[in-house]
Amino acid sequence: MSIVRTVTPVTHDLGDFEVRRAIPSKALRMVGPFLFVDQFGPAQLDLGKGMDVRPHPHINLATVTWLFEGAIDHRDSLGSFSTIRPGQVNLMTAGSGIVHSERSPAEEREAGPRLYGMQTWLALPDGQEEIDPAFECRTNLPVIEDGGARAQVVMGTLWGATAPTTQHAATIYAEIDLAPGGAIPLDAGADERAVMLVRGEASVDGTALGLYELTVLAPGDAMSLSSGSGGKVMLLGGEAFATRRHVWWNFVSSSRERIEQAKSDWTEGRFASVPGDEEEFIPLPDKPKTVSYP
Repeated sequence: MSIVRTVTPVTHDLGDFEVRRAIPSKALRMVGPFLFVDQFGPAQLDLGKGMDVRPHPHINLATVTWLFEGAIDHRDSLGSFSTIRPGQVNLMTAGSGIVHSERSPAEEREAGPRLYGMQTWLALPDGQEEIDPAFECRTNLPVIEDGGARAQVVMGTLWGATAPTTQHAATIYAEIDLAPGGAIPLDAGADERAVMLVRGEASVDGTALGLYELTVLAPGDAMSLSSGSGGKVMLLGGEAFATRRHVWWNFVSSSRERIEQAKSDWTEGRFASVPGDEEEFIPLPDKPKTVSYP
């Protein structure tokens, strides 16, 4: 059987747009290094409105932001600034600790912002959780096309093409666009892998994918992704982790004690501020929406 498990995401209605969280969940903690998978939109916000995620902290993980439509201004406590747009990947490595904000650019607000994309978190490997924080934006990502399918490699090596994006653990991540009648083989080399249909229609070896569901594929099996009427699919996965990661709010670590320290550090103001966005911040919640599951 090509499909191991299907995870239906939890949908959070934020008023102007929806966010669908597939992992972490009780059914599935990780796929390769991916331990958090959010899909948001598509949405068209009203004129003058926008997304405003105030400064907040992370530790012991890397965030990957990927857009299908729209734009987001990223700022962080390293002094990094980047306007994320479709076709470019933002990789923020939190390591020992970083603070960032995500907001709709002013020009997007004037026109009514579009929001449609993915945000994922990657666990950092054992021995690298406390590396120095870093940020990179990559636009020179490889594209593979054969007429019926177009695949852009966001991270890792797929179909003979390697993305320049930094990998802390072996990772595969790609956006696949299928034309009507199009098909593409799915690389079988990763320890763990999954696909998410984010637009249109597609199937794996003849089994239809549910829209926004995270479909975990059998390891080592060669299989094909195809579409009768056209669709967009995200492929993700990579190296399996032997050591469990705990998740509390925006903090990830193999150590619960480290998460407790991060909670205290944020409450006591020991994290660095975000240049250009120092006036606001998200306070530590009493009951976070993102937590470890037993």
